[in-house]
Amino acid sequence: MAYKAAIVADSISESGIRITTFVVTFWRAMLSEFNTHRMFSRNSASSRAIPVFKQLREIMLDPFIPREFGVNKPGMQAGAPLTGTLHLRAIALWLKARDNAVLSALQMITSPEFIEAEVGAWLAKGGDFQSFVLDIADRLEAKDPSIVERDDFLGIHKGLANRLLEPFMWHTVIVTATEWENFFALRVSEQAQQEIRIIATMMKELSDASTPTLLHEGEYHLPFLQENEKEWAKEHPEEAARAVAARCARVSYLTHDTGEADLKKDLALAERLSSSGHMSPFEHVATPMELEFVEGGFFIPKATKYDPKATGWSGNFYGWTQYRKTLPHEDNFAEVLVAIKAAEAKQKAVTTG
Repeated sequence: MAYKAAIVADSISESGIRITTFVVTFWRAMLSEFNTHRMFSRNSASSRAIPVFKQLREIMLDPFIPREFGVNKPGMQAGAPLTGTLHLRAIALWLKARDNAVLSALQMITSPEFIEAEVGAWLAKGGDFQSFVLDIADRLEAKDPSIVERDDFLGIHKGLANRLLEPFMWHTVIVTATEWENFFALRVSEQAQQEIRIIATMMKELSDASTPTLLHEGEYHLPFLQENEKEWAKEHPEEAARAVAARCARVSYLTHDTGEADLKKDLALAERLSSSGHMSPFEHVATPMELEFVEGGFFIPKATKYDPKATGWSGNFYGWTQYRKTLPHEDNFAEVLVAIKAAEAKQKAVTTG
């Protein structure tokens, strides 16, 4: 998979405030570093959502391997990287650790006895470990009865089994923000860990080279909007906002970038998300705030329904109103549950009355 970065929406308001949405892929272990930046709205691939057999294929065919293995020294920065034979030995050890994690995950999703017997027979026939894992992954996807109907079949859920594989995974994130300066200053720095510095540098280079699209009040910043949907989106802004939010949510399953838009499915997913309290995907959609130009050449916020104190902030965005903030009960799902229970009680009373 390798490091990847792409801008999927880049917009600027009449007041000159820019908002950008990236899709980025980097080492899974760096997600905790990425998530320390609280000005970001983000959704990312989920170990609870992606089947183990799919993850097994990924880390066997394209595992994360560090570009460098710096030697240990005091402080947070590694020393000089290993070279030559020592570098190759480090890679071999890394991949051995990967194989051990894969073996443990396989035992959890099938059974230890089954995997021990199968891998032994496979290797005895001259097969290699990678082809063995890929074969088991295929059989699991096909729900091979010789595996899933065993008496000792454990079948542990992917939400646990996938965790063993995370140190060797690539990870994809959709991230939207108006405030990027601090992130770039910290993460492009030589003092940042190389694995996050690489992706941050890629993002900054893309941002510097991109020309944002001017949006006016009432128009929406819409990641993953298809070219042939632009006129439709102008005529149906609310539906477009909900549809692209659903597409952002699909990063959990790594199905966000198929290019096969299905508005009916998108809108149905958006309804499920909002009714079940999963509001974060709606943060990637935003519309310019109404700002007032004042003497001195700058803009000040106007008080609005969504920003009554005229702070200029909407969630973690400045100068842009998050679509999430326009949805009822977006900040407290407990209120949704109360409303649902009240509606159910009312219906029951009508039915029994």
